[in-house]
Amino acid sequence: METTTTKSAEARAAVGQAINGQTSICLTCSFQAEDMVALHLVRERLPEVPVLFLETGYHFDEVYKYRDAMTARYNLNLVNVMPEHTVAEQEAQFGILYQSQPDQCCKLRKVGPLFKALESYSVWFTGLRRVQSPTRANLQVFDTFPLPTGEKLSKVSLLADWSDKDVWDYAKQNDIPLLPLYQLGYTSIGCEPCTALPADPGNARSGRWAGRKLECGIHIAEPH
Repeated sequence: METTTTKSAEARAAVGQAINGQTSICLTCSFQAEDMVALHLVRERLPEVPVLFLETGYHFDEVYKYRDAMTARYNLNLVNVMPEHTVAEQEAQFGILYQSQPDQCCKLRKVGPLFKALESYSVWFTGLRRVQSPTRANLQVFDTFPLPTGEKLSKVSLLADWSDKDVWDYAKQNDIPLLPLYQLGYTSIGCEPCTALPADPGNARSGRWAGRKLECGIHIAEPH
């Protein structure tokens, strides 16, 4: 069985392979545990890597406070990716979409803004893992990801085969503080209105969107 040390070495090798000769590189970060580990690994080689955070306007207060604390702690090159409309503008025009049309809400506040932001990059690091959800069971470390424009970029999921224990062990070994919401029992943390405690202990994302779906739409495009 691979140890966290072995997996860390493999992840570092993957970082080196991904960035070889590339200059337009970013990492998306929700500030959940696996994203913090991926961020730590990438910043060992690229301390100024742009850290893209999807600023939906609906996050937990704890997430905003933690984001700001970690940005200060690590001097992150934080990029808040903003939707076209503020929360107030969207709700005035369309109502409470996270209740009536959660897919459309995710499209307007997460998927569309991120895909537009990613047009500026050729390599995209993520903290995705296979064990997070059945929808991620076939996740590969390296994929080619197509954007709606037709452009393609390299999507690198450094922790694809990491377990929860691997993530927590790495965070502990490297003195990475984690979101306090984990202490309350949350296992997957997104926008506050669409995040609850897990309904299925075997599926970390089962507390998302009241069981109506498992993905916002970013990571379900077919790789090419």
